Amino acid sequence: MFAVLKTGGKQYKVQAGDVLRVEKLAAEAGQKIQFNDILMVGGESVTVGAPFVAGAAVQAEVIAQIKGEKTIHYVKRRRKHSSQRTKGHRQQLTLLRVTDVLASGGEQSGVAAATGTADARRAAHNASAKE
Repeated sequence: MFAVLKTGGKQYKVQAGDVLRVEKLAAEAGQKIQFNDILMVGGESVTVGAPFVAGAAVQAEVIAQIKGEKTIHYVKRRRKHSSQRTKGHRQQLTLLRVTDVLASGGEQSGVAAATGTADARRAAHNASAKE
C-alpha cells in the first residue's frame, strides 16, 4: 500500500519502510508523528482525495534533525566595482522512517500530528495572544 502525502509545500509518494528527508518539523528524534494531509491512497484500489482523503493518515518515526547539503551562491557586481561575495545556506531537514500507511481510521490513532516549525510558532503565538 502506498500514499501521497503533502508536507512542507512538497508531495511525497511513500510506503511502509521508506526513509524521507522533509522540511523541518517540530519533533524530537524517536518521536512518532502522523501526517493527515493525504492526497491519494493506493493498493488494490486507488482513492484520490478532493483535496484530501478523509480518515487517511501516514505514521512515521523521527530518526534525526539534520541539515541539508550546503548551497553556495556567488554574488559579483559588474563593471568598475570590484566587490564580490560568497553566500552559503544549509536547509534544516527532518529525517523520517515511515512505519504505517492507514487508509482509514487515522483520526482515532492517538498519534500527534506532524507540524512544521512555522506552524508551531504560529500556534504558540496565537495561544499567548488569547491569554
